Amino acid sequence: MIAPARLGRPFRWLMSAAWTSNIGDGIALAAGPLLVASQTRNPTLVAMAALLQRLPWLLLGLWAGAIADRLDRKRIVLVANTLRVLVVAALCSFIVTDHVSIGVVLATMFVYGVCEVFADSTANTLLPMLVRREDLRTGQVRLQAGFLTANQLVGPPVGAFLFAAGMVWPFVTQVLLLLLALGLVSRMELPRGGVRGTVDTHVRADIRDGLRWVRHHAAMRTLALVILTFNITWGAAWSVLVLYALDHLDMGEVGFGLLTTASAVGGVVATLGFDRLTRRFSLATLMKACLAAEVLTHLGLALATTGWVAILIMLAFGAYAFTWGTVSNTVRQRAVPTAYQGRVGSVYLTGLFLGLVIGQAIGGPIAQQWGLTAPFWFAFVGTAAMLALVWRQLDSIAHAGDDDPDVSGHA
Repeated sequence: MIAPARLGRPFRWLMSAAWTSNIGDGIALAAGPLLVASQTRNPTLVAMAALLQRLPWLLLGLWAGAIADRLDRKRIVLVANTLRVLVVAALCSFIVTDHVSIGVVLATMFVYGVCEVFADSTANTLLPMLVRREDLRTGQVRLQAGFLTANQLVGPPVGAFLFAAGMVWPFVTQVLLLLLALGLVSRMELPRGGVRGTVDTHVRADIRDGLRWVRHHAAMRTLALVILTFNITWGAAWSVLVLYALDHLDMGEVGFGLLTTASAVGGVVATLGFDRLTRRFSLATLMKACLAAEVLTHLGLALATTGWVAILIMLAFGAYAFTWGTVSNTVRQRAVPTAYQGRVGSVYLTGLFLGLVIGQAIGGPIAQQWGLTAPFWFAFVGTAAMLALVWRQLDSIAHAGDDDPDVSGHA
């Protein structure tokens, strides 16, 4: 069953809203770069467009998490997504009136990214408020499956097709999908007001409190460092993936498309067997297996000499990446108290994007100095070293919060 009855009606509204907005985001995933390319061929401006998608997370991620722990979370999601609708609608008007330019596109991407930081930081805190602690894993699977299917598989080809039909159509479609998602979120039943009641502290103090909580919680601190490190290494390798596919493996443009799609397909396949895996193996075992698979993925891509081998590796990557994302989010949400979900979650998301930015910044120079496979060797060594350091701690991380009656989870 897609949404088991025990998860309740509010969860079904959340899942439907997430899937709907993910289709819109997937459409923009393809249409956005096409719109940028239609306005400029300047590599610096094209690269800036990619940077502007991540910059808001680095600037505002921690603030967004703190605000999610201060104010009414449902209202934040509604306001942030309403602003996203207005931003994309404004872009549509620029396109229709033929006033669109690269400056308008870049400004739109940055403002949209700011709204997305607040929307996503808060939306990620809702699941523990809607389902029981023992159902968090099931809820995470449904949300992650929707992301993979809607955002990674369905949305991008639809976005490219709509852009070919007319520059404005993918963005009009995104507006309609965001409006539908807004309606679905509005149906969710959540307690009014902030989860902390009356708050008399400054936002900066709340941010420091959240960082302090992570620093003093050994399991969550280690998990945050793992996520930061593994995203630095993956960002370094991913930054040259297109050149690796075209020049090292001689796959061509179509082959590169297959390479990137393979990971999404692997993730979708993993959703079908995830429940069976969790019945047979503990969360700690799954975490160890996923991180070990990441190490072997980088080694495999460093050694690969043919496209079909790389595609098979990316299929496996998609499968274990889905499993890791679902398990690690479940472990974190089970261990973190409700009043800290926004701040702790924002620490993880900020670390994720910071890792990718650092990795992308160093991946190119590494490849230029030592060759296109060098970033993958760097990633292999880095992930192997980090895994060796945390291997024994993964057992305690998987069970963090099990004995704490104050952690999140709806009774």
